[in-house]
Amino acid sequence: MPVTVLLVDDEPLVRAGLRAVLEAQPDIEVVGEAADGAAVIPLVRKLRPDVVAMDVRMPLLDGIEATRAVLRTVDRPPKILVVTTFENDEYVYEALRAGADGFLLKRARPAEIVHAVRLVAAGESLLFPASVRQLAAAYGDGDGGNRAARAVLDRAQLTDREAEVLRLMTRGMSNAEIAAQLVVGTETVKSHVSAVLAKLGARDRTQAVITAYESGFVLPG
Repeated sequence: MPVTVLLVDDEPLVRAGLRAVLEAQPDIEVVGEAADGAAVIPLVRKLRPDVVAMDVRMPLLDGIEATRAVLRTVDRPPKILVVTTFENDEYVYEALRAGADGFLLKRARPAEIVHAVRLVAAGESLLFPASVRQLAAAYGDGDGGNRAARAVLDRAQLTDREAEVLRLMTRGMSNAEIAAQLVVGTETVKSHVSAVLAKLGARDRTQAVITAYESGFVLPG
């Protein structure tokens, strides 16, 4: 089955460019478009896309609020890939905090766009880990300064192996890479990752990594 994508951007040329790049791939299908975040929820419910590629800055409802709305109101929500002009943007970090699974620069090369959609859809690795770390350093409450994140981590009571897996997740490692690093099976790593996400109350790796940074468990700098 192809990865299905909904494009949300107030610039028609951006939507057209993304559609052309993605529809050139045999395993990706663009199922719809919207010009503002306000249209996302009804389209997600109707089209059930695997991934929403969504502009972070839009006139009526921006990508941050649209992300929150989708995750709050849609059953089995799609993965959300924020599309942005500027990499070091507080809006991007707030969108990740709100629950977005990753971000993509509008100037990205076609191969990078395709890779981002596939990676976010699969959910087995962190998209652009170095950039997420830089955003956390610039805009997050690191060094344990975020009391809510610190409380989440304290309540999680991760085992030593789960803590080790979380540290490797912050480095952007996939399940296979973590398995090779720890000399264990991939299925074992999947079980550890699932346990980490469940204990942290995180819907995906991105949210778990942000908690790791903001709680001071891992320093983003």
